[in-house]
Amino acid sequence: MYENTISSLYEACKPEVLDRKLGRVVSAFQYLRGVMDSIVEQADIDSAVQRIEALLDASVVVDNAEAFSAKEFEAQYKIVQRGKAWDLSKVNVEKLREEFKQAPFKNIEIADLQAFLQRKLAEMLAQNSTRTDFIQRLQKVIDTYNSGATSTENYYDELTAYAQELKEEAERHIREGLTEDELELFDLLKKESLTQDETQRVKLAAKHLLKRLVEEQPKVMIQNWHQSAQTQKQVRAEIERVLDADLPDSYDRTTFKQKCDNVYDLAVEYAIRGRKWAA
Repeated sequence: MYENTISSLYEACKPEVLDRKLGRVVSAFQYLRGVMDSIVEQADIDSAVQRIEALLDASVVVDNAEAFSAKEFEAQYKIVQRGKAWDLSKVNVEKLREEFKQAPFKNIEIADLQAFLQRKLAEMLAQNSTRTDFIQRLQKVIDTYNSGATSTENYYDELTAYAQELKEEAERHIREGLTEDELELFDLLKKESLTQDETQRVKLAAKHLLKRLVEEQPKVMIQNWHQSAQTQKQVRAEIERVLDADLPDSYDRTTFKQKCDNVYDLAVEYAIRGRKWAA
């Protein structure tokens, strides 16, 4: 239904009418995008964006528009991308909120920011599987807005606040002095109520474990290691050996086994999918 509507609007905006009120044509496309963004269900956003991206993310800009007429179809025109180039590391929450107050099409601004956050979150989850709480938090913000319990302005404020949190999470490995892969292992290994000294020991455990599994000889993560019971046992044994030596004494037997299980299960998952350090 929506694609038919878009097609109808496109037909109405053929070159022969572009000499008339071009600004209104552009506005029509922008307005339609806002309408679409406000009615498409969350689960359908990605597929909807793919279907209508060519129409809704572009506007027609005519060279020498004043001289353009119905008889001058030779006038050259170009397609200009309208979407923002987002960079999470440069997100400024206060600036975003000020720009939103002046934005003529607030639904578009909301949809752009929401889509960017979803894409960025997917990237960050691929880097660190422990970030599932960020999925739940974003979904809660979206669901509250969709239920009508949050105004448009408050929703944008909540999205920008979430963007700031996501930015801080994306930079956390730097503050912790770890690589992204080391941080993922650290997040799997840490537990509540760690002292500062214990936290440092867990970080070292993450560093040592990753180095042992990926770099050191004899190599345990050989090709297709996850398909053999023998190599599976070797990987599991190395995980337990390193963690037994490095984790703090406050890790009881049950906690120790759980942490070993978490790391081993992640290694198997990555190996099966051919991803990251366990592939």
